[in-house]
Amino acid sequence: MVEVKIDSIRVSLMSQQHVVILKDMDDRRYLPIWIGRTEAESINMHLQKVHVPRPLTHDLAKSIVDDLGGKITRVIISDLYQDTFYARIEIVLDRRTVQVDARPSDALAIAVRAECPIFIEDNVMERAAILPDTEEEEEDQLKSSEDDLDIGAFGDFISSLDTDDLENSNRQS
Repeated sequence: MVEVKIDSIRVSLMSQQHVVILKDMDDRRYLPIWIGRTEAESINMHLQKVHVPRPLTHDLAKSIVDDLGGKITRVIISDLYQDTFYARIEIVLDRRTVQVDARPSDALAIAVRAECPIFIEDNVMERAAILPDTEEEEEDQLKSSEDDLDIGAFGDFISSLDTDDLENSNRQS
């Protein structure tokens, strides 16, 4: 497994969707994962030490574990299947270890609150990580990965167009 940290949370200019960028602690590999706006805000609020008067959902989940005598020990991004990431939250409770299935965005929001390490399974990192060639390319590749992810369905649509039809309609006009 590869230990990572949250490098940044970005917003795609094209779609206004959020992506969390995880960075390998020992290497220059990055793993972008699309997350919802609510989870992005939850992670950002905690990282920026914004105090809220009442607990948010991720605060509540951590409090439940704490109040039951458990400890969140780590979060694992465990799988990637059909462009969907999967995660587990590892909890030690009564001297036994329990792994709870979670969306990566929720797992990450809980991990920042529990101040526990975040890991990615090796096979997931090998399949989905971005490794910039140079430091200058790091920013470009992260930006490019956001654009590539955004344009995926649109790119498929463009590729499926029959340009002969366009040429024929232009001649008739």
